[in-house]
Amino acid sequence: MPHILIIDDEEPIAWALRRAFEREQYRVGVAANAEDGLVQARKQSPDVVFLDVRLPGMDGLTALGELRRIAPNAAIVVITAHGNLNTAVKAVEGGAFDYLSKPFELAQAIETAKRAMTRNVQAPSNSATRSLAGESDIDLSPDAIIGRSPAIQTVFKRIALVAPTAVCVLITGESGTGKELVARAIHAHSPRRNKLFLPVHIAALNPNLIESELFGHAKGAFTGADKQRDGLITLANGGTIFLDELADIPLPVQAKLLRVLERQEVIPVGSGESQPVNVRIVSATHADLTTAVREGRFRHDLFYRLNTYPIHLPPLRDRIEDIPALGQHFLRKFDVANPAAILSADTIAFLASRPWPGNIRELRNALEHAAIQARGGALRPEHFPEPAAFAGPANTPERLRSLVTEWVREQAARSNNEPSDLHQKLLDVVEAALLDEVMRLLDGNRLAAGRWLGLARATVRKMIRKYHPLVDEPDSEE
Repeated sequence: MPHILIIDDEEPIAWALRRAFEREQYRVGVAANAEDGLVQARKQSPDVVFLDVRLPGMDGLTALGELRRIAPNAAIVVITAHGNLNTAVKAVEGGAFDYLSKPFELAQAIETAKRAMTRNVQAPSNSATRSLAGESDIDLSPDAIIGRSPAIQTVFKRIALVAPTAVCVLITGESGTGKELVARAIHAHSPRRNKLFLPVHIAALNPNLIESELFGHAKGAFTGADKQRDGLITLANGGTIFLDELADIPLPVQAKLLRVLERQEVIPVGSGESQPVNVRIVSATHADLTTAVREGRFRHDLFYRLNTYPIHLPPLRDRIEDIPALGQHFLRKFDVANPAAILSADTIAFLASRPWPGNIRELRNALEHAAIQARGGALRPEHFPEPAAFAGPANTPERLRSLVTEWVREQAARSNNEPSDLHQKLLDVVEAALLDEVMRLLDGNRLAAGRWLGLARATVRKMIRKYHPLVDEPDSEE
């Protein structure tokens, strides 16, 4: 019978987990502190450990290393209500199997335990268990990515998992959600941290010279090319290049970028010789690349290479509970002496009720405006600028209705006021977006996606084949 050890000083959580696992026919042990948990682990090595971070006495992250030594085959699931990016990174670097943020559903904990039971057991390598604080000069104070909401905790976890690797990452999300911050965090926690991080905003490059800017050019390649010049990708050799506004890359340039990914080499404009490069590509876009692929505006093979590991950033309206922490963070940057004192409960409630189409960037600008108006005093609603005229409806169903209205009018204009098949066209757009988002949230688990969508797994499979015909995956529950 599998053995699960729960180390958590919050009695209601420990009790609920114990009851849930016992119903699944697991043998369960419970400890209220790390010291007692280590004693239990020595007596009988558990299969899975659910380990809280904040514990009386020894903290969970310190206990993680001891548990790895005492029970090297146990899967350790770190759980916390107070995590930031550094917590997630330390957990992953310490050899944790998974990372759960409180509050979480009992079903999620059970599914995590079942995955842990069927994993390929491997003793952690030395590199996986080293403390970051001991091996580099990274500042492990709370990162500039602020928040404790479940939405941003998911982002922390994905950053921590992908940072030590060399795979491509595609960061998506609305404008102003902090995509470059995430790219910088991935680089800062990667083995390339001591090399260059080079941000490139594609939309800011000269459209006529974008190929030369990225890949370089040989002397005499075009008028004005009086000497050889290395491109941005070559300059980032050994480090990380961040390609922002990915959808703006022209198709001919996309083909050359694919060559960089497949062959790790660049060919400068006007040159027949390739140059080897070792660069990690992190990219970002607020555009819908899946639509661009279907319409032929973006190469499907490049999309799949760049989208090896996607990270989606939630809009501010989906993480309203992070506004107080974000507010205090920005006010400290504005050199306000006591940010907590000038952000009253009424002001926080006011900020939570506003639409934020510009997301965190708009919040920061609004707070800076209010701080100037308040002249050092408490911030009140009248100190903030009026919402932008394009803010649109704050309520999600209203936003959807507004978008549908715009879409119908656009279709009518394109077809001289006589559109056809509107229902099917809208269904294709909405159904594809719904499928993509649910599959992203569930890490591709088709069985779970079927439950969320209220559809049979066979139907989900048909939808995937319809909207992603090039994806050929085994139909598994994992």
